[in-house]
Amino acid sequence: MLKKNFDVQSIGINVNHRKIFEFVAKPENLPFWTKAFTKADNKSATMVTPNGELSIKMETIVSKDLGTVDWIMTMPDGSIGKAFSRITENGNAAVYSFILLAPPVPLEQLEGALSAQKLLLADELVDLKKLLESKFKKK
Repeated sequence: MLKKNFDVQSIGINVNHRKIFEFVAKPENLPFWTKAFTKADNKSATMVTPNGELSIKMETIVSKDLGTVDWIMTMPDGSIGKAFSRITENGNAAVYSFILLAPPVPLEQLEGALSAQKLLLADELVDLKKLLESKFKKK
């Protein structure tokens, strides 16, 4: 039987979906709500790993019409990591959903790496919610 090599998580955010999209779609905002990046732009990023910082190539693919923000990350060894997200309108609020694929690590490390990333993602989504709800607080 194949082991699950992905995780899907979501969080409700009490902010207009367009504002969430504009924030999440800018790669330079990743360090504000993720623990994985210390720096990011349209072509590259600096990732934090258990072995220190790692410079990678990163492409951010956005579709405003679909509300999607996806990332393709090329590691120094040429392996590819991918993450996919969507902002869905929910009345005056939104649902932010995130599909986490297992990181590009050897098969024997896969389960542990994905389990650790799932926990990290859950914390990051809470951080994103707090950040955006504070930033765009309705007055």
